[in-house]
Amino acid sequence: MEELARAAGITVRTLRFYRERGLIPPPRREGRIAWYDDHHLARLRTITGLLERGHTLNGIADLAATFESGRDVAEVLGLGEPTEETPVRLTPEQLADYFEGEVTPENLATALDLGYLATDGDEIVHISRRLLEVSAELVREGVPLSTVLSSGRRVREHADALAEIFVRVLHAHTKETEPAQLRPLARAVVDAELSMALDRRLRREDGTQPPKT
Repeated sequence: MEELARAAGITVRTLRFYRERGLIPPPRREGRIAWYDDHHLARLRTITGLLERGHTLNGIADLAATFESGRDVAEVLGLGEPTEETPVRLTPEQLADYFEGEVTPENLATALDLGYLATDGDEIVHISRRLLEVSAELVREGVPLSTVLSSGRRVREHADALAEIFVRVLHAHTKETEPAQLRPLARAVVDAELSMALDRRLRREDGTQPPKT
């Protein structure tokens, strides 16, 4: 314990307090010897970083509980299934830097439920770099992260419906389950239709096009 506290730059008393609060997992025991490892040190550095950013110990405890209730990384990423998305590994501090002031237990719970986030030891895994970057950009533009996540849930519903349309067409007219050209063709159709839909909506809001009756 003394060695861990010294490496983390805290007192043994503080370390004991963190253990009592459940902020770090218990050590591995061999007889009367308690072994701490790099995961304990990483957790302590995370706690220090979050405290420096203004989080309270109660809030950090809530965050830790939320992380530990996360889904398995393999389940979230669908390992073995085809994907074009690139997952991103983050420390809690890095995630806080992406969404400064918005990383609350409620938002983390929603992101875990959506499958955007998973936990792997002391690391957080975001399922898609593209989603991470655009979500952070929306927050920087002033959109609350809770709104980004709730909108993401609605977008997913429509995306699932679009995917079903393309897969049904595929099954009805080809013998292949997923030819190489399906993804780019589907994306091209959706991108073009979304672009035109945005044009129509913006023209209506600008008053350059009367709304449909």
